Amino acid sequence: MTIGSKDDPWKLTTPPGSSAYEMYRDQTTDPHQLVCQVGSTKLVYLWGAVDDLHAWLLAQGDWVLLGAADENKEAAPGTVEAFGRATDNPVGGWYGLRKGYRGRFAMYLPPLLETLGLAELTHDARNNSMRGVP
Repeated sequence: MTIGSKDDPWKLTTPPGSSAYEMYRDQTTDPHQLVCQVGSTKLVYLWGAVDDLHAWLLAQGDWVLLGAADENKEAAPGTVEAFGRATDNPVGGWYGLRKGYRGRFAMYLPPLLETLGLAELTHDARNNSMRGVP
């Protein structure tokens, strides 16, 4: 089994440490997808979000607020959440693929980047930030 596969998903915790969830890379889709299972809720993101977010964080050169928000709420400008839905990001919009569940990019992607060694992440009760690791 490969870590990060459906049979051996990454076991992660939200930045504040309040909720556990699993993620895995679905390589059966084109393009590949990142599946996030939070209890009975399934969120799906483009796998390319991992590399794109890492590159964006490195370009920022410092800590960036996460700003996690549901799809129907505005994302604060300059946050990781805003990047995950911005029309000027590499995919020209949402990395989330499941309508109604496209938000929370900044809640679920940062711990994966930390686990992969691509970012550092704060783990406070609120207002967490992350920065890219070269």
